[in-house]
Amino acid sequence: MTALHIDSLIDDMARETRALIERRGLRNPGMIGIHTGGLWVAQRLHSALGLTRPLGALDISFYRDDFTRVGLHPQVKPSHLPFSVDDRHILLVDDVLHTGRTVRAALNEIFDYGRPATVTLLVLVERSGRELPIEAAIAGQRMDLAAHEHVKLSGPDPLTLSVLKSP
Repeated sequence: MTALHIDSLIDDMARETRALIERRGLRNPGMIGIHTGGLWVAQRLHSALGLTRPLGALDISFYRDDFTRVGLHPQVKPSHLPFSVDDRHILLVDDVLHTGRTVRAALNEIFDYGRPATVTLLVLVERSGRELPIEAAIAGQRMDLAAHEHVKLSGPDPLTLSVLKSP
C-alpha cells in the first residue's frame, strides 16, 4: 500500500475518532501508541486530531505471553506515559490487530500504571485470525488474509504497508 493510501486511511480514522470522541463525550483523552508501528500511526492521528495531552508510548516486550519463548527483543524501548491513566479515557493505537495478544499485553501494562475510565482501540489494519476476544472500535482497513500471510508496516516516513507470505 502506498504512503498516499495510508495517509487517506489515517485521515478517515481521524474523522471517525473525532466523531467517537464527540459521541461519547470524552474530554481531552490520552492517546498511547504501541511501539513501533502503532506509535507511528498514533503520532499522525495525535497531530490530525489536535490533541493537547502529550502522546504516550508503550513497549510491551516484557508483557508478551511468549516472552519466555522468544526472549528479549534486541530493540526494547522504554515505555513513556506522560500523563496519569487513572480515570482517563485512553485511545490505544496499534498498526495491525491480528491475534489480539499485543493489545492484551498493552492493556496489562496500562493497568500497571493505573485504572483508566475507558480504553478505546484504534488500528490501521484489522485482519482475520483473532485468538482473543478483542475488537477495534476504529480500523482504517479490514483484511481477510490466509494464515500464511501477514501485514508489515514500514516507516516512519513514508509509512508503507505490505502483505507478505510466510515461507
